[in-house]
Amino acid sequence: MRRISRLTRVAVGVASLALAATACGGTSSDNNDSGGSKEDLGLAIAYDIGGKGDQSFNDAAYAGLAKAKDEFGYKTADVEPTEGETDADKEQRLSSLAKQGYNPVIGVGFAYGPAMEAVAAKYPDTTFGIVDSVVEGDNVASLVFAEEQASYLAGVAAAKATETNVVGFVGGVDIPLIHKFQAGYEQGVKATDPKVRVIPQYLTQTAEEGGFSSPDKGKAAAEGQIEKKADVIYQAAGLSGQGVIEAAAKAEVWAIGVDSDQYKQEALGAYKDFILTSALKDVGGAVYALAKSVQDDEPLTGTQVFDLKVDGVGLSDSNPKMAEVEGLTDAVAEAKEGIIDGSIEVKTE
Repeated sequence: MRRISRLTRVAVGVASLALAATACGGTSSDNNDSGGSKEDLGLAIAYDIGGKGDQSFNDAAYAGLAKAKDEFGYKTADVEPTEGETDADKEQRLSSLAKQGYNPVIGVGFAYGPAMEAVAAKYPDTTFGIVDSVVEGDNVASLVFAEEQASYLAGVAAAKATETNVVGFVGGVDIPLIHKFQAGYEQGVKATDPKVRVIPQYLTQTAEEGGFSSPDKGKAAAEGQIEKKADVIYQAAGLSGQGVIEAAAKAEVWAIGVDSDQYKQEALGAYKDFILTSALKDVGGAVYALAKSVQDDEPLTGTQVFDLKVDGVGLSDSNPKMAEVEGLTDAVAEAKEGIIDGSIEVKTE
């Protein structure tokens, strides 16, 4: 029977590190000493589509790696994906990291599922982690999040902020994971103000078509929603979300960020005044928590759930303009309390 647990607050606060630890892209590794022995090597992460520099999902994972490297003083590695890669490519990447002696090895994104299942069985002495998917294995930790809960709070904020009673949702790829974001958001909007209409849109049907890695697609989708009077747009689209934020800022309407606190992202600084808030997902905290468990010789395995109760997800309040929207702060706080105490049950589809 699969073990499911809800992590303690070891993850709390790591998401904020993403603000300082984000990078500008490119493949990188901190393992520059080829003479290091196997036991010297620590955490390695393999990025999802969009790679480092997406100011969102992958950069949040890097923040966890940076914290672990700083705290434990060991070598780390972070490896970029390649365009059009196959499961075999991912399997080779994970195998290479494990063979070099990195422990744990984390695949950032559900796309690593098949490769993780194959590789973990070949390296039983290595702890593996996968973000956003569940993979069975005695040495695998599945790091999953209650994205729908953070999205519900984003929906509450959107319903309070809209002046046109029309808000948008842009999902990167039409898959069950992103459906969770949409479901929570729409439920939060409607629970706050049933008169508000939600326009949902997905950029592509598959990740291979660029739904998570094409800012131009995100920008075009947002522009179309703005033409339909949407004045708040929530994006769950990875790197493509930068295009959504750009379009919103140019039209002087609100954007809602995702995964990291995008108001604080340096690369998005020109648009920050129009980033109302961000639905946070503490990927960095999850990455760090797994690294710490291995360092403590008590490696996590099974399904680890990050939700509002452990601050694994949440809603940012960095933009001071958020507090100026009448009733928004109180409504979000009330909704958060309801989700945590169980009086509000958030849908996932």
